[in-house]
Amino acid sequence: MKVLKFGGTSVGSVNSILSVKKIVEAIEEPVIVVVSALGGITDKLLATSTMASKGDLAYEKELSEIIARHLDVIEGVIEDKEVRMDVQKKVMALLDELSNIFKGVYLINDLSAKTSDTIVSYGERLSSLIVSNVIKDAKLFDSRKYIKTVKQFNKHIVDFDLTNKLIKETFSPLPKVSLVPGFISSSTETGEVTNLGRGGSDYTASILATALDANTLEIWTDVDGFMTADPRVISSAYVIDRLTFTEAMELCNFGAKVIYPPTIYPVYHKNIPIRILNTFNPTAPGTYISKERVKEEGKAIIKGISSINDTCLITVQGLGMVGVIGVNYRIFKTLAKNGISVFMVSQASSENNTTFAVRNADADLAVQVLNDEFALERAQGDMNDTVAEKDLATVAIVGENMKRTPGIAGKLFGTLGRAGISVIACAQGASETNISFVIKHKYLRKALNSIHDSFFLS
Repeated sequence: MKVLKFGGTSVGSVNSILSVKKIVEAIEEPVIVVVSALGGITDKLLATSTMASKGDLAYEKELSEIIARHLDVIEGVIEDKEVRMDVQKKVMALLDELSNIFKGVYLINDLSAKTSDTIVSYGERLSSLIVSNVIKDAKLFDSRKYIKTVKQFNKHIVDFDLTNKLIKETFSPLPKVSLVPGFISSSTETGEVTNLGRGGSDYTASILATALDANTLEIWTDVDGFMTADPRVISSAYVIDRLTFTEAMELCNFGAKVIYPPTIYPVYHKNIPIRILNTFNPTAPGTYISKERVKEEGKAIIKGISSINDTCLITVQGLGMVGVIGVNYRIFKTLAKNGISVFMVSQASSENNTTFAVRNADADLAVQVLNDEFALERAQGDMNDTVAEKDLATVAIVGENMKRTPGIAGKLFGTLGRAGISVIACAQGASETNISFVIKHKYLRKALNSIHDSFFLS
């Protein structure tokens, strides 16, 4: 048994849905097919929600476009007239529900998190209903009934014990083709609609693959696999044949948007390999991800370059930090309590400052809560005000073959130096699978090209 996940672009048009039908129907073993909302629909639902909450009557035009988009797709992918009319009826019932919710948001000028989660769930509910009537012998399942979440730090976290139990009960026996809406879930405590975050359809597929001990998890998208760098920036970037779970996770965390990062954790523990494949080029071999580490002769020592162009460096500094136990504990506890995620940390051995990277959107809140946390130390002159530096970018080079290989950091920083690019902060863990550094955002494209040429083309 295998689990296949098709993203928004893979179910974004009549032709792409027919490609999905061809791919799935060619597989002889039982499969679970997880689908995202039609390409662009989630963003449109969110934008329409915002308009309605502001009392902007133009939301009705956006809603009519959402309705027309789904009806056009049904018209193009379902040939049988009776089946088409039945699907149209069911889809319009869902769209009527959605319309009533939007009207309520418009009338009271309020959009709660609960209402927003409910609204965006319609994207996957609609797409899965349509696709389940396109693929032969497909049986539609409602993921809200078996993927359960609990709330932590204002985020919905999967309740794995309950979820795994419910999945095994739901998919026993396993149909030839099970069609599942990705992304959506429900609260263990209240039963209300929740979601697994943007990119959550990947996560849905991973949860199902793990619970049911699948042979493989296939992520079908609109690219041939993980690339050595962003092909929109570097024209000479090429597909990476194989990655370890660690390498894939590092690349995902630093901006490679091929897989939603939490996807890797569940299948890693069961050692279920992931394949990244292209819906529009199904014969391409794609990228194979597993625990197995393969050193290929003649290949570059690093596997890929990734970046985050939305970076702010926060610095907590003061001579009163030197030798004081618990300062970093207070820093990161305060950030965690306020739901602020840190993706890179750099600290000098002198201990007089700690620098870490967050998204620009989290910067002001981070400064505020840290200044509050260390108000006494600042008043006594032991610590300075927290400083935020925006308009930066983070770059990471990734590869397990970097371990115990001398000269990698020297080559990296030598390349940046020759390109005239100054490094503001850097970090490397003892695992040696990732070297990360922060530079001015305006130098990002130049840095990526210089590093790619140095490591992959030299």
